[in-house]
This record gives sequence, structure tokens and C-alpha cells, in this order.
Amino acid sequence: QVQLVESGGGSVQAGGSLRLSCVTSGYTYSSNCMGWFRQAPGKEREEVAVLYPGGGSTYYADSVKGRFTISQGNATTVYLQMNSLKPEDTAVYYCVADCEARGGRFHPSSWGQGTQVTVSS
Repeated sequence: QVQLVESGGGSVQAGGSLRLSCVTSGYTYSSNCMGWFRQAPGKEREEVAVLYPGGGSTYYADSVKGRFTISQGNATTVYLQMNSLKPEDTAVYYCVADCEARGGRFHPSSWGQGTQVTVSS
């Protein structure tokens, strides 16, 4: 059974930083992408950052480019460094794995339980 466990969420003032971590278990390493989605109150879930394992390509939503950095620690760990946080970054952040790109979007098969990030002005 695949499990994705996020940590590192919390509350921070605008301009601050947080680092999210995701540890996977029961997940067979594959070439499919891993990454982060988020969902703000009253909004649809959206892609934030995705990478292809083993030093492959990365993708960032326009809203986070230049501020967020996704990285892989090893085959089972993925990070999201978030700098210059804004109130509009407030959301539940989900770690995802085993995702495929289709129709211009990423479609994960596995999701974590989510971690709350709150940015105050």
C-alpha cells in the first residue's frame, strides 16, 4: 500500500519561508512524476510543482515560479522549499506520486493526507 506522509506545514507571515517534506513508503520507484498540489478554501485543487525522478525535468505553476523549489532527496523523498510566501499561498498542500502528464495537466495516482500552510499579511 502506497503511503505519502507530508510534514513542514504551519503558519508564517508574508515574506517568510517554509519547507515541506514528503516521505513515501510502499511506492515502487518509477519514471512517473512526483510533486505537490494545493487547494485553497473555495478553490479547485491545483498543480504547484512537479518533478521527474532521477534529475529529470521540473514544472512550476506560474504563480510560484522564482519563489518555490522542488527537489528530491532520494527515491522516496521529495521537498518543496517555499520562499517569499504570500497570503494567496495559503492552502492545504498535498504530496503526490505516480503521476502522468495528459492533456496539459498532471494526473497523480497517489495522494498524501495534506498539510496546512497559512500565510498572514
